Amino acid sequence: MALARYPRFLSTPRVAKHRIFMWLALGILPDSRVFVFASDADEFFGILQSRFHEVWSLRLGSTLEDRPFYTPTTTFETFPFPAATAEQRKAVARAAVELDHLRTSWLNPVGSAAAEVKNRTLTHLYNERPAWLANAHTALDAAVAGAYGWPADIPEHEVLPRLLALNGNRTPA
Repeated sequence: MALARYPRFLSTPRVAKHRIFMWLALGILPDSRVFVFASDADEFFGILQSRFHEVWSLRLGSTLEDRPFYTPTTTFETFPFPAATAEQRKAVARAAVELDHLRTSWLNPVGSAAAEVKNRTLTHLYNERPAWLANAHTALDAAVAGAYGWPADIPEHEVLPRLLALNGNRTPA
């Protein structure tokens, strides 16, 4: 029922080599191996697809064999979303839309044969991580960093302590 008001919803697999979020159309019925989020906001997608949520989910999630396991109670429910201004939220949404557009165009190139499209998966794309994908993620991460009020080039080792501090400040005593 929560999804019924949206034309699309966000999803991510429980277990995956890469933490990838993607839009699914209403009417698609994901199985129990996929988490869904009742939102169609591009900003929401952008924040979850950022390196900041990835760092959080890798540290606070669990693993199945050697693959990260997304645990919503520890990786989503506890994640401190940025307290962003309207302009910062728009910047995140713009970068997220661009990333989604680029990925969708790569997955389903115009004029491609069905056999070629069949081999185009997000896992394959992220394994290769071409420059255009890395650049789109860099732009998204910069927008999300701005929403947190952090520098775009914040070192990886500073991300988790900052997120933990935000989480601690927002958790009621």
